[in-house]
Amino acid sequence: MSRFIRASSQTTRLAVPLLVGAVVLLLLLYRHQSSEFRLNYADDGSSHRNSKELVVASLKDDDVSWIHEHFPDWSKAIYVADDPQASLTVPKNKGRESMVYLTYIIDNYDHLPDIVVFMHGLRYQWHNDDPIHDGIPMLQKLQLPYIASQGYVNIRCVWVLGCPEEIHPLKADSAISEDADTERAFQHAFLELFPGKPVPDAVGVSCCAQFAVSRDKLLERPKEDYEFWRRWLLETPIEDSVSGRIMEYSWHMFMGRPPIHCPDAAACYCNVFGLCDLNCTESACDGRYQLPRFSTMPEGWPENAENATAQ
Repeated sequence: MSRFIRASSQTTRLAVPLLVGAVVLLLLLYRHQSSEFRLNYADDGSSHRNSKELVVASLKDDDVSWIHEHFPDWSKAIYVADDPQASLTVPKNKGRESMVYLTYIIDNYDHLPDIVVFMHGLRYQWHNDDPIHDGIPMLQKLQLPYIASQGYVNIRCVWVLGCPEEIHPLKADSAISEDADTERAFQHAFLELFPGKPVPDAVGVSCCAQFAVSRDKLLERPKEDYEFWRRWLLETPIEDSVSGRIMEYSWHMFMGRPPIHCPDAAACYCNVFGLCDLNCTESACDGRYQLPRFSTMPEGWPENAENATAQ
């Protein structure tokens, strides 16, 4: 009997640290899984769609195969704005990407995923905040827990173009250009889009209407707001290029940010993309972005970049 008691005591002494170790391991696994942001259920317990979705504003001629190839774990809503017969399209191809974004939110308001990335369809475009303007590493580096914590995140950190100030609604000049047309139209448009709000002296945000938003942030506004903004876009006499640009410089305000929303570049690259050891000024970081001389990236980019001509 004494041998049994001694053996039991030894077993207990061995079991206690093993049990403690198992508990610690379980806690670490739980914390890791939580940080991965893999939510499958709404806060109210009801099921909703995949936890992350790419909402893509594309045209018929855009090659979007790269999205399917490189992001199989993302749900995708790829709209073709200029094809009325497409499975996902818009009421009218007007207002550029914003018609797609608003249509998606309206149509999916009651079953939104946890994170939505609103983006353009081309892989290589000057809008992309990447050394060679490649959308793949830009999306691969996105820090989803940070997006969830912030609600709204612009996925462009460099200040050119759009920051620190891009539009001055109260000081529009008489120049003939798309930028000047936007400034002249912005004051009246702001009063219509944000009824009861004072028109700001200046509006600034890093271009170009590619951003990530959490489900909770989108639901802070009633569905009627998004329907109102889409109706404005459909009915305004302002031409497509200008109405689209007005919306481009309004999304951050729709999401609750102030008229000038220009985060420090170093903090932005670290928080949004996990790039935390960069040499930066307030507005840019070395080696991350250079404004190209093309409005459309040329054929053969980036392999034939040295021989490319402006388009």
